[in-house]
Amino acid sequence: MFKIGLNFGLLAIIAVVLTVSPRETRAAQDSPEIPFLGAWSGSAHANAASESFRHWDKDGKVPKACAKCHSSDGFRDFIGADGSTKGAVDHPAKTDTVITCVTCHHGTEVSLDAVTFPSGVSLANTGRNTRCMTCHQGRQSGANVDAAVNGLPLDTPSPTLKFLNVHYRAAAATVWGSMAKIGYEYAGADYQGRFEHVSKLDECVECHDPHALNVRVETCVRCHGPMTTRESMRAIRISAADFDGDGNSREGMAGELETLQQRVLKAMQLYAKGTVKKPLAYEAHTYPYFFIDTNGNGTADPDEAQYKNQYNAWTPRLLKAGYNYQFALKDPGAYAHNPYYVMQLLHDSLADLSADMTGLVRP
Repeated sequence: MFKIGLNFGLLAIIAVVLTVSPRETRAAQDSPEIPFLGAWSGSAHANAASESFRHWDKDGKVPKACAKCHSSDGFRDFIGADGSTKGAVDHPAKTDTVITCVTCHHGTEVSLDAVTFPSGVSLANTGRNTRCMTCHQGRQSGANVDAAVNGLPLDTPSPTLKFLNVHYRAAAATVWGSMAKIGYEYAGADYQGRFEHVSKLDECVECHDPHALNVRVETCVRCHGPMTTRESMRAIRISAADFDGDGNSREGMAGELETLQQRVLKAMQLYAKGTVKKPLAYEAHTYPYFFIDTNGNGTADPDEAQYKNQYNAWTPRLLKAGYNYQFALKDPGAYAHNPYYVMQLLHDSLADLSADMTGLVRP
């Protein structure tokens, strides 16, 4: 993440305090010996009640496939901080753990300088971004989608197809765009690579406080005033083009993305109803997100948003668009991380589903 000038004596103190349970950790939150503890305590990384850390309580352990990012021990195992081989989690991790100081600050992290994405793409010289990118990269890729649909008729539902979820807050995948190849990129189209911001504001920890995790709004204001809150940053534009075709070329990039997302979902629903003959609805907070719209009202009602009613008539064309729709939706900072790449994915998904591209401008 970034250098905080801790010597190994202080690291030892932190290790003693912050390898205990979250309850004991919270009890020590006023300790003056631990730097940045107050900022960390209010962050999502320290939220011991979060589903991100509690999901496996009933199992009594966090499985190896999830432990890297959902437990302190799993992350340390993955990067070899516990003496194990780097690049793999060797054992399930214990539950009742959060991301603590020693998760990211233990000495081993200084050698981390490369990240391998789910697409198989490896990026070197990632520096202090490496720790952030290791987890915020997603769990699927466009290659996984291609492998799933390989050899299947484009517009015929297949019982072998299920929705592929990129996972959540895959900001690194968004920032690096086509260089990471996590989105589904249609053959023959060009896609944005890493989104370059400005010098000294082009890394994770330059825009986000590495302990509190919040956006450094006070830094953004220097160039993007009068935007003074994180919410107001959604009004920032980087082009006069009307990317979403709604006639409004003054709204922020967040608004452009939201309209494109809505258009893609609508096109998916029209395709599902007209071509597949099985209506589809989406519920953002319920796995696996896409459900059979039994009453045809376009909404996943509570009785429809049930696992047993998950959408089961995926065609290759529909799965590609659905994957990109979820990719765009699950990074809430996409409008800042790499709006061009995400809009390109949405444009091409919409074009593949429908000939109606009136008024849209592809980045």
